[in-house]
Amino acid sequence: MKLFAPLTALLGLSVLTALTAYYGFAPVGRAVASVGWGAGLVILTRVLELIGAGLGWGLLVKGAVVRQPLVFIGLRFIREAINTLFPVAQVGGDLIGGRLATYFGVAGGVAFASVLIDVFVQVATLLGFVLGGVGILLLVTDDHGLATALSWGLVAAVPAIGGFFVVLRVGPSNANIARFAAFAERRGWGALDHVKRLGESLRAIWGRPGALWASAIVHLSIWWLGALEVWIALTFMGHPVTLADAAAIESVGQAVRAAAFAMPGGLGIQDGGLIAVCGLFGISAEVALAVALVKRIAELALGIPGLIAWQALEGRKLLSSRGGP
Repeated sequence: MKLFAPLTALLGLSVLTALTAYYGFAPVGRAVASVGWGAGLVILTRVLELIGAGLGWGLLVKGAVVRQPLVFIGLRFIREAINTLFPVAQVGGDLIGGRLATYFGVAGGVAFASVLIDVFVQVATLLGFVLGGVGILLLVTDDHGLATALSWGLVAAVPAIGGFFVVLRVGPSNANIARFAAFAERRGWGALDHVKRLGESLRAIWGRPGALWASAIVHLSIWWLGALEVWIALTFMGHPVTLADAAAIESVGQAVRAAAFAMPGGLGIQDGGLIAVCGLFGISAEVALAVALVKRIAELALGIPGLIAWQALEGRKLLSSRGGP
């Protein structure tokens, strides 16, 4: 099992390399180079998305956006960096982000409950975004095969999302929490003491519907903002599309990435999805792959500093626990 994550990352990288080789390193490279300083705009757009995602997460913690918004924004960058670049499943960064929030005074139960519900809100709003993308595909393209496949994917995803909602809404029982806490205590897992209050924290967040709806609106807006990345990249490459077309392309890419959750960053899989959907809009595979690579550049540009910040926080915590400066 320890080898699974790095092996999937290697497989994804191999798929991406194979796609680039198949369509030609030279034409794909020229398409990427044609973006020019538009790549900076894509990175800036990604920064705005992550700032919004951090605020959307912070809204779930009472008073957090007022007291410490920069903490949740910064930790959201770290969550994304781990999910995108580190060879773990795409929820690994979220759990680590919850633990890092406790370094800034957020109670453990509240931190992890907020992360769990934040992930649910992201998934639920992604469902709405993909549904909108399917509608656009049906309206503006003649080939409805991809839209039909996505529709069936949405139908299959609804029970899973509904089950996730039920688990979070009902919450773990106090008896189960007590048994788990006792099990952790016998093994000296002191860091898991916060699970004792997880159920209570989940109920407290669900008890603030205004904050939940505000978070959902923010996250849904972020998904649509992600379409701006595609629009910018294609415009600078000389293949302009409408914002609606860009939203359809982005929705397919995000849907494929979510389906390939075991692959770090959806490496290779998301890129293939972009090739498929761009073809419906008359965009060549080389250009579509270049769009995917430009989005990967944004992930690297923001992800590497995020990983460094993560390690800096861990090192600071380790030093403080040992009585260091």
